Order: sequence, then C-alpha cells, then structure tokens
Amino acid sequence: MTASSTPTTRAASQTAIPALFMRGGTSRGPFFHVSDVPGDRELRDRVLVSLIGSPHPLQVDGIGGGHPLTSKAGIVSHSDEAGIDLDFTFVQLQPGSTSVQTTANCGNMLSAVVPYALETGLIEPDGETTTAVVRTLNTGLLSEITVLTPEVGTGTESRRVVAYDGDTAIDGVGGTASPIRIMFRDTEGSVASSLLPTGHARDVVVLAGARELEATLIDNGQPMILVRAADVGRTGYESTDELNDDAALKELLEDLRIEGAELMGLGDVRDKSYPKMTLLAEPRGGGAVSTRCFIPHVAHESIGVLAAVTVATAVCTDGTVAQDLADPGTGRQRTLAIEHPSGDFDVDLELSDRGEVLRAGITRTARLLMSGNLWVPRTVWDPESEIPGTEKTES
Repeated sequence: MTASSTPTTRAASQTAIPALFMRGGTSRGPFFHVSDVPGDRELRDRVLVSLIGSPHPLQVDGIGGGHPLTSKAGIVSHSDEAGIDLDFTFVQLQPGSTSVQTTANCGNMLSAVVPYALETGLIEPDGETTTAVVRTLNTGLLSEITVLTPEVGTGTESRRVVAYDGDTAIDGVGGTASPIRIMFRDTEGSVASSLLPTGHARDVVVLAGARELEATLIDNGQPMILVRAADVGRTGYESTDELNDDAALKELLEDLRIEGAELMGLGDVRDKSYPKMTLLAEPRGGGAVSTRCFIPHVAHESIGVLAAVTVATAVCTDGTVAQDLADPGTGRQRTLAIEHPSGDFDVDLELSDRGEVLRAGITRTARLLMSGNLWVPRTVWDPESEIPGTEKTES
C-alpha cells in the first residue's frame, strides 16, 4: 500500500474551498474568487475566521501565521465598472480574536491581486508586461498594477506566465523577486473624509489626565496618527521587540488612537484596525524620516505600503509634525525612502506646483506559495444548506 497526498475521507465532514495562498509584499494570506466563498457576509466571515485559525493566538488549526501580517485574505472578481478590470476585497483578521475587518486598505496584499487574476484566468496576459486597474472595494481605492508576463516555451507550446523570479528586493522579505509596480489614484481620504480630516496639519490631542500631545491626523490611503517619538519619551529607533514589550507606550498610543480617531471623524475605533499609530524621528540611514509603526497594537516589522505613502505625504506637507524632523527632498518628481525597523521603503511621489501630492507609486513583489483547496468544517459552512439564489457579497 502506498501513501497518497490526496485525502480520501473528507467530504462527509469538511467543505473544500479553492484558493491560492500568496505572499503580497510583506504580508501573506489566501486569495479566493468571490464565487467560491459564501455570499452571506456573516457566514463568509465565520468561514474566513475558521480557515485562518483564529481566535487561537498561534492559529494552529488554520493557515494564519500568528501575526496580523499573516492573518489576511483577499477576495477577487471581475469588475462591472467601466475602466476597472478587477474588484478586490481585503480582509484583515487577527490571531487572538474573531475580528474580521473590510474597511481599510492593504497595499501589500494588493500587490498579489493581478498575479492571482492571471494565475486563475480572470484576466489574460498582455505582452511582456500586463497592467490592470484594480478597485479595492473596502474604500474605493483605485490603482494601476503592472506585472511582468514573459513568454515561455516555443511554437505552439509558448505561453505567457507571471514572472516571480527577479532582482527586486524589498525590506522585510528575504531574497529577491520580480517587481510589481503600483500607481495609486485619488488616495486622499480613503477612510476619513479628506487628507487632513480635522482641517489642520497639526492638532493637539487631549488624553487621559489632561495630557496633551501634538500629532498629525492624516489619511492618504491609510488613516494614520503621526507623533514625534521624543514627545512620548522614546527615541524612535527602538527595535520591534522593545516596542512590543513597552506596555506603557502601547497604552499611551491606544489612548491617543481613540481620541485622535474621534477628531478624524472615524468614531469609536476600539474594534478597528485603523488608524495606524506611527512614531517619527530624524532619519538615520539617509532616508526621509525614521518610523516605528503600530498596526495598531503590534509594532510592525517594517511599514505598510499605504502607511508609507501617507507618511511620505506628511513629510511633504507644510505644518505636519514630520516637517521639522524629515528631509522632504526637492522637485515635482521625487522618491522618499521611509526608514523602518527592517530597512527602507521607497515611495515615488508626484507633486503639484503648490507642493500638493498628486500621485504616489511604489514597487512591491509577490509570490504564489500554494494552490488547491482549503478545508473548513461543515459545521462552519455546508453549501448544501444555503438557500439557492443567495447573492454574493463583495465587501
């Protein structure tokens, strides 16, 4: 008798869900076609929680990695909107809870959307490079994403494939891979009402015990609260472990997050993954500014894509708390290196004659890690018990 990698006694107790398991930037998670997950949102969320293995902190009964960066998922479909190729729902889950959030953006997971669509036939390759317009349904964010699609084989056997090998390195990921170019459109006020939702580049936030902190409340793709590290008694160069062990700092930042979010018009954010909290300090490695970002309760090993875009925007915006610390560069076209615990994150900016950020672009990498079926207990989802005709939910 020979062993087989294909389970044979599975149908009675579990439901199979087709998926590609992918790394996108410095994040990782399963990607699904919208037709392969439940149409009912509440049921869909239960399925995703089960698949990822939450709320166990190590997620040992799922595919999560015990960290917010590896507790994510993506849902993709064709878009019915003219001028848009793909619709993408980003799902943020958490290792220690059953929280499921689809109200924010994730530029890292976004970088895997076009490779997923090409791998699954949602779109076809278009020459040596393939560009698609992707709408993130969470916020309406539009982005143009370009991946390399070289031709392999010869004659009738030739075909175009997604290139994963390459010479592009991004800090926070080992090795190198093929570059994925992302150009963002109209990122201002992705969740908040505008770029500076309070109308000020700098606000004084009153905390418990009447303590006051100067902060910049800003949203250029990611709602963020930026504060000078020195103002909270830190250097801004601490390691991720030091920050995660700093209970007093995390308590202070959570107080600032809750009060600042109210000023931003975001309401009660105790159960939300935004706004992100970021400590700023002068650059040490020749970049524009040094950052220590929280997402929002765990220190990020690097910095998120749209968080980096938002920080870069703050660096170039008059009056922010970043201005006195940072090197904003010069010219209408500039690249800012946002320093973080793992290295640098380059953000390409295009500014207007008045100094306003018009467009932002970044380079990421992605990789297909595994394809096949993920399995969820039928006690969580039994498709045969769903009511026929239930509409799919894409948000």
